[in-house]
Amino acid sequence: MPEYTIATALTLLAVVLVELLWLRTGIFRKPRFWIAMAIMLSFQVLVDGWLTKLHAPIVIYDDSRTSGIRWPFDIPVEDFGFGFAMITLTLIVWLRVTGRHRVSGSSSDAADDRDGRRTR
Repeated sequence: MPEYTIATALTLLAVVLVELLWLRTGIFRKPRFWIAMAIMLSFQVLVDGWLTKLHAPIVIYDDSRTSGIRWPFDIPVEDFGFGFAMITLTLIVWLRVTGRHRVSGSSSDAADDRDGRRTR
């Protein structure tokens, strides 16, 4: 049974549901979130590709516990799901705790006060 694949799917589902049903920061509608995900993905491919390369792996996965799909550079696809979930959960909790989810991304809607805090 591919436990890592199942855990990845459940983690992704849980994080998306936390955002959509509980925290509601609106992060999935923000282009800067998707830009951050693209940046994270590019670095993840470099680092994870080096760590999991099949010809000289540093991290070894039991293929019976994954889907067996490795792309690109021999990276188990489940790693991308966990990376997305981990970064997304961190960002939505941070947005919620700091209250920044209420502030528009437009500089015309908000200004910085003397202490650097965003104000309306």
